[in-house]
Amino acid sequence: MDVRERVSLMGMQIDRVTENQVVATIGRSLAAGRGGWVITPNLEHLRQFSKQESLRSFFETADLVLADGMPLVWASRLAGTPLPARVAGSDLIWSLSSEAGRRGASVFVLGGTREAGWEAARRLKEKCPGLRIAGMIYPPHGFENDPLAMSEIESTLVELQPDIVYVGLGFPKQEKVIARLRSTCPRTWFLGIGISIGFVGGHVSRAPVWMQRTGLEWVHRLIQEPRRLASRYLVHGLPFAARLLVHGMFARVRFAFSRSSA
Repeated sequence: MDVRERVSLMGMQIDRVTENQVVATIGRSLAAGRGGWVITPNLEHLRQFSKQESLRSFFETADLVLADGMPLVWASRLAGTPLPARVAGSDLIWSLSSEAGRRGASVFVLGGTREAGWEAARRLKEKCPGLRIAGMIYPPHGFENDPLAMSEIESTLVELQPDIVYVGLGFPKQEKVIARLRSTCPRTWFLGIGISIGFVGGHVSRAPVWMQRTGLEWVHRLIQEPRRLASRYLVHGLPFAARLLVHGMFARVRFAFSRSSA
């Protein structure tokens, strides 16, 4: 892996890289026959990370931890250690697939609904010339606790040896599954991409670009699924966002004070 800088947000170490740098890094790694693991934390992931110590090992062992949320970028700027940009999994799936197509590499889709998964694979192949689709699995509910189901997935990946596996199972299930699967394919890159399979497959509409850039993508998602997401965004998300931004401001003050005292 390339030597890189990391920014600390509430104990989470996040890579200070752009989307283009991520794509280039993974491309070089694939060419060298090395795999890896990408996690794209957003505000909710950081909230759970700060509360559950059991989740921290995922972020500590992943090869790339990318800020998929504008509040994380804003907090890093307030802290005086700015991340260059948001690197969203929903964008990365397209740019990385385009790079994979240029290299004649293959991708495998794990997760999403059956219809969205196959449609996502079809659209990626159509939009990314040269891309090979190794396969797609839509596992049943609770498969991660079924040794036979996990063994079948492992056998499929070992047989197909895809270059990239997009895992869309939601956090933290997808991270738990990746942690178990990655040793079976050491030359494969695994990316946890959450709902992005639904976006690519056209089964879930993504927020307009202006909402993505202004950190309002959550409002679009809340309107789509108010019953499921109201508690996450309104009860937990907004207060934690305020706490994160305050944490960023205090981190900057502490840093300035330590420099003046040195």
